[in-house]
Amino acid sequence: MMDRRTLLINSSILAALAAAGPFAAAAFADQEPLKVGFIYVGPVGDAGWTYAHDQGRKALEKEFGAKVKTTYVENVAEGADTERVLRQLVADGNKVIFTTSFGFMNATVKVAQSAPNVIFEHATGYKTAKNLGVYEARFYEGAYLLGVVAGKMTKSNTLGFIASFPIPEVIRNINAYTQGARSVNPKVKTKVIWVNSWYDPAKERQAAETLIAQGADMLCQNTDSPAVVQVAQEKGVHAFGWDSDMTKFAPKAHLTANTNNWGVFYIATVKKVLDGTWKPEVVKWGLKENLVVMTPLNPAVPLDVAKVFEDKKKAMIDGKLTPFQGPVKDQSGTVRVPAGSTMPLDQLMSFDWYVEGVEGSIPR
Repeated sequence: MMDRRTLLINSSILAALAAAGPFAAAAFADQEPLKVGFIYVGPVGDAGWTYAHDQGRKALEKEFGAKVKTTYVENVAEGADTERVLRQLVADGNKVIFTTSFGFMNATVKVAQSAPNVIFEHATGYKTAKNLGVYEARFYEGAYLLGVVAGKMTKSNTLGFIASFPIPEVIRNINAYTQGARSVNPKVKTKVIWVNSWYDPAKERQAAETLIAQGADMLCQNTDSPAVVQVAQEKGVHAFGWDSDMTKFAPKAHLTANTNNWGVFYIATVKKVLDGTWKPEVVKWGLKENLVVMTPLNPAVPLDVAKVFEDKKKAMIDGKLTPFQGPVKDQSGTVRVPAGSTMPLDQLMSFDWYVEGVEGSIPR
């Protein structure tokens, strides 16, 4: 039986934790594992965006062992279904929930308001609350480096980009890819085909075939399936993996991949929750923080190209290079970022125009 002294000590501790806030109190109750939920926009599969997030979830489990218990729901439609899944994760006792797609934002905000003692983290969004943080990769850094390789190796001076949805995140990646290519080859132009899906192998394949027919000999994508790199190998051109290493799907065509190491963020976030130090933040990590990781270059990449690639990667990690440092021009030739300046964060996060070198227009 608990004596009066022990009861008073425990009561004092709990009172202090309660005063410190609901997240500190939750962190103290470590007799049971912390339940952590994830919702994914696509299937886990073996490549792409969702696969990369699930690898991060597994890294989290490996790091904390019995201290955490994770669960995930895949193929969650962006919209009404998001709210339903989130409410179920809350009802199941998850105290930390990661929502991993831009289209989950509004539902995440709504459910966070009704579950103030649950911590939410939303990927690629911009809305925060007392119990809601946002996180994003500076993926455009990797896209720029892909462009450097493409610009150096293209023979047609025509690059192809298979795009998902016309949101700032994707437009930013298209522009960074083009900026990187034109930094080493000003003759380059980028053709874009929008498939209006994050994951649709048939549409991605068709788009890749169309771009090759239009003269593109270097393909990049902001979609999830390996269909693009597979088409590149079939047609004898080159391509880059996206979100995860896609080498195994096209060992000859795949030159390198722009990947996300989400585990570093998930581990850091859950550690703060367990320590009782979590607070809502806007996190944007990149090459320097090891959240954006470039996979090893294909041996087919010439040594001189590899050197430029590595030099520019080091410059970005050291803070000496950013993909959108001036001068940056739009399609009309108008200078949007003057020489000696860097694009402000608010403009970077709200991209709704193409840089010089990108052909076509953005769907509205």
